[in-house]
Amino acid sequence: MQHRTIGDTTVSAVGLGAMPLSIEHRPDEQRAIATVHAALDAGVTLIDTADSYHWHADEVGHNELLIARALARYGGDTSGVLIATKGGRGRPGDGSWTVNGAPEHLKHAAEASARRLGVDAIGLYQLHKPDPAVPWAESVGALRELLDAGTIRAAGISNVTTAQIRQAHAILGAELASVQNQYSPAVLDSEPQLRLSTELGLAFLPWSPLGGISRSSLDGPSGPTSTGTTFHRVAAEHGVSPQQIALAWLLARSPVVIPVPGASRPASITDSAHAAQLMLSEAELTQLDHALPN
Repeated sequence: MQHRTIGDTTVSAVGLGAMPLSIEHRPDEQRAIATVHAALDAGVTLIDTADSYHWHADEVGHNELLIARALARYGGDTSGVLIATKGGRGRPGDGSWTVNGAPEHLKHAAEASARRLGVDAIGLYQLHKPDPAVPWAESVGALRELLDAGTIRAAGISNVTTAQIRQAHAILGAELASVQNQYSPAVLDSEPQLRLSTELGLAFLPWSPLGGISRSSLDGPSGPTSTGTTFHRVAAEHGVSPQQIALAWLLARSPVVIPVPGASRPASITDSAHAAQLMLSEAELTQLDHALPN
């Protein structure tokens, strides 16, 4: 397993996106915990969660509690595992998502997340999405207060523009550790944010990193999956899955990239973790780049 850094913490180059374990179409708890344990067995030391990763309105924090139980039941050492959680979004239970970036909400949400995770301080706490009803500086200021209070050890931001990254960096300085935006072979809109993150030394955590290769858990079981792409052809040459090729391609984009592919089965995260050992040639990377959408 390759390793990369988030702030001053070293983590596996591929993380586990735990959302599919708690939202619609989620597996039963036995399989969910087995999936987390398979990630740990494969050397994954970054698990990405959020207080809003749940299905029904009355189960806020479902995913955080699940991760805490899975870690407690694991037979090995979990002291090096970084749990990255997020606050600022909600799920009313009808399938929709809300946003709340009010400082008081974020501070209470972080404290509740820490209790659910069973930690004195959250290793990485990420503002899930900018709230258009709240000035960005005020939402980021809540992260500053959480850092100062010791509730969180490092801060991250998600679903942001380059201007919002720069403003957050000005407020948080070196304690801004990460940016998490959607980025994949099919969705390249955050290329400017990736370049800026690389310039500033911020970890860039692509969510839904297998777009164009596999369905996102948000798509449901009927979502489209591509076949016969250049990623599939390169995968066949290596004798691996196209998902591994997509993750290896992402890792080659920048040394700050740490993909967090979702998984709801042990086999899925085991396969994804193997991408951290896969090295693509310059010719293969060029071939894959030429296949990207314009």
